[in-house]
Amino acid sequence: MREQFLVFGSPQIQQAEIEEVVDSLKSGWLGTGPKVKQFEEDFAKYKSTPYSAALNSCTAGLHLSCVALGLQPGDEVITTPMTFCASVNAIIHSGATPVLADINPKTFNINPVEIEKKITPNTRAILPVHFAGRPCNMDAIMTIAQKYNLALIEDCAHAIETEYKGAKAGTFGDFGVFSFYVTKNVITGEGGMIISSDEERISRIKVLGLHGMSRHAWQRFSDSGYKHYFVHEAGYKYNMMDIQAAIGIHQLKRVEQNWLRRQEIWQRYNEAFADLAIDLPADIEPDTRHAYHLYSILVDEARTGISRDRFLEAMTAEKIGIGVHYLSIPEHPHYQKTFGWRPKDYPHAMKVGRETVSLPISAKLTDGDVEDVIAAVYKILKN
Repeated sequence: MREQFLVFGSPQIQQAEIEEVVDSLKSGWLGTGPKVKQFEEDFAKYKSTPYSAALNSCTAGLHLSCVALGLQPGDEVITTPMTFCASVNAIIHSGATPVLADINPKTFNINPVEIEKKITPNTRAILPVHFAGRPCNMDAIMTIAQKYNLALIEDCAHAIETEYKGAKAGTFGDFGVFSFYVTKNVITGEGGMIISSDEERISRIKVLGLHGMSRHAWQRFSDSGYKHYFVHEAGYKYNMMDIQAAIGIHQLKRVEQNWLRRQEIWQRYNEAFADLAIDLPADIEPDTRHAYHLYSILVDEARTGISRDRFLEAMTAEKIGIGVHYLSIPEHPHYQKTFGWRPKDYPHAMKVGRETVSLPISAKLTDGDVEDVIAAVYKILKN
């Protein structure tokens, strides 16, 4: 057994990030400023898109995407039941109504066939989630969106490096929204980004994300002299800080290097677990790029002799941090009470949500860490 607990999703922080943060502290510019602007530009270049807006979370980005689309009470947005609650909450906070479409049981991504079944005269948008970094079937989803004249918001919280048939995740629809939470592939501690090809919408989102104040209001305390600002609409406190962007600038520089490391870990897990009675992640589809954000296995008690939750407890006892991504959205009391959703109405998401376990796959892991994870899984399942 390990001596120290292996924290799930622990980020890899290097000296470059530390020095950049210290530079912000010394400069006295801690809030939204030049480093946020640089991070926005660097991220837009990486994603091959012209416009971007940095925010304090992916959740904020999803919310403002819904607001920028002009969603109104009574409008419906179709999304997946296999996601973090933020995907659904953002729709709710915009005033629209979330509608769930079940997943493909192999990929864990939303099933386009199920999307089309849920379309009504009130449907205004689709919000697919590229689960674990695996791209959704964007050909089918785009066909549906065009057929019914629906907007598209891509939830790319797991999908910074993801590509589908040569196109980067987040560039298909009206908006692509990304997360830099502490467990993500690029981190700023807390943070998010919206990308779009629509300059007007991104400009409005930047205004909405800083109280509705006029664009570049963050510059009002610069050395060029005080600038008056004007509130153009009732906005939100969603702006990113320079201290956060200082971390992200250098995280993004290593994004490909870290992707390669997670690919190595993914492949090692696949080899090590091939003979165990668990379901491994589906093979990566041709002409796509997986971000390797999560490595999720399914623990079926009938096959393994241990329940998923007992497996979680046993891994923790072995000092291995693990995650659950996710209990399906209809499992949660609030959504059952508010929308009448029941897990059995989304059987694939229900099954995955009750069996899934995410194993550590951070670029920070050493080879020894990876072997400790493998050894713990074998010890528990073989016993």
